[in-house]
Amino acid sequence: MEEIKMDQYNQETKNRLKRIEGQIRGVLKMMEDEKECKDVITQLSAARSAMDRAIGYIVAKNLETCIRTSNEKGDSAEQLINDAVQMIVKSR
Repeated sequence: MEEIKMDQYNQETKNRLKRIEGQIRGVLKMMEDEKECKDVITQLSAARSAMDRAIGYIVAKNLETCIRTSNEKGDSAEQLINDAVQMIVKSR
């Protein structure tokens, strides 16, 4: 799969990661305040889910761009799709 260019990470993608960053800071604050274990784990799970969604979003946007480029060149997109699936599998 082609490498995504840094300018292709749109503001929505950056905002997703900033929200995750805020969640993690919130978890640290909860730990400092000695909140209940189950509450900390709930927030960590939410942050992990948000991270998984961000990974999926970035892979999907990259795949979309790569397929469009591949189609313009007349190439098959099969390997691009396989690469995208592998990226998602490795992220888990």
